[in-house]
Amino acid sequence: MKPPPSNTLHTVVVMAMAGLIGAVLAVFGTAADAEAATGLRVTDGRLYEANGNEFVMRGVNHAHVWYPGETDSLADIAATGANTVRIVLGSGDRWTRTSASEVSSLIDQCKANKLICVLEVHDTTGYGEDGAATSLDRAADYWIAVKSALEGQENYVVVNIGNEPFGNTGYSAWTDATKNAIAKLRGAGLHHALMVDAPNWGQDWSNTMRANAASGFGSDPDRNTIFSIHMYGVYDTAAEVQDYLNYFVDNRLPIVVGEFGNAHSDGDPDEDAIMATAQSLKVGYIGWSWSGNGSGVEYLDMVDGFDPDAPTSWGSRFLTGANGISTTSEPATVYGGGEGGDTAPNGYPYCASGSSDPDGDGWGWENNHSCMVRGSSADS
Repeated sequence: MKPPPSNTLHTVVVMAMAGLIGAVLAVFGTAADAEAATGLRVTDGRLYEANGNEFVMRGVNHAHVWYPGETDSLADIAATGANTVRIVLGSGDRWTRTSASEVSSLIDQCKANKLICVLEVHDTTGYGEDGAATSLDRAADYWIAVKSALEGQENYVVVNIGNEPFGNTGYSAWTDATKNAIAKLRGAGLHHALMVDAPNWGQDWSNTMRANAASGFGSDPDRNTIFSIHMYGVYDTAAEVQDYLNYFVDNRLPIVVGEFGNAHSDGDPDEDAIMATAQSLKVGYIGWSWSGNGSGVEYLDMVDGFDPDAPTSWGSRFLTGANGISTTSEPATVYGGGEGGDTAPNGYPYCASGSSDPDGDGWGWENNHSCMVRGSSADS
């Protein structure tokens, strides 16, 4: 074949390079979109840090509102390798109100211990069935009242609007109540990643959240809402766990298992399936809970008496067992270091979509930046 003239060859090369660049941008578009955002950000059904690093929650619930004196718990939870802590707060409607200054202190402790901080109002638990519970609208009012503590913390904080916001009565109202709470927070200028719990005491046996997740997500002007399912006795088989989580993943809707245990009064959850399925799908999970359970569910304590050196059988299973925290948790890159905090053989951190380089563009030492692009061999 006769070669084209030199000017034509130049055009062909330019077109080929343009096509290659376009392909690269198409592949990395998801992370790039997230990188442009402020704080933790949902893109294409996944949670990303602002630098474009995909973040998968591996965390522990901590009952702060009932045990405000257990100030060492966050450090103890971090020491397990967890990258996330979900902290129980009170709006003052049912439990003691967590003040703005207290919220600020908790966020500071999360940051000091390199934990992503999921903050939740627990007063909404079982609304419609439990007469002491309050509404999502009231919970939204609380978040607006403590807005000063949340502003500027979008890289570190997820706002979980209300815990298990409907019981098994009146749960058909979940969709509108959730959309209205999201709109109220966005209208007040809160642009954090939001988390919304399912109805039916968090377990969504009615599939109300599942059926309405797409419209709920679309109602958020920031498109930055994560759905949280709580898995206890309703999820006592692997098939039920897989069916529920796969639906969200297949439909590119962000999902996290916000609570689960290895036993419960309403049945025997399949914790092995929950953890294995979450790991295979790259779905976040947050186990319930560090310590302090009562009313007959003390078996859900991960450690006895808030003592990190006294793990229970559930704690050992969750923290160090198959697909547990110690083997699957990767730290948030916002706290420094490369993806997973690991380094190349020369001591430089690996690049993690911009986390280790000053320009945030994901390129390493070849652009005079202080990280290395991970390759297929140790020296690449």
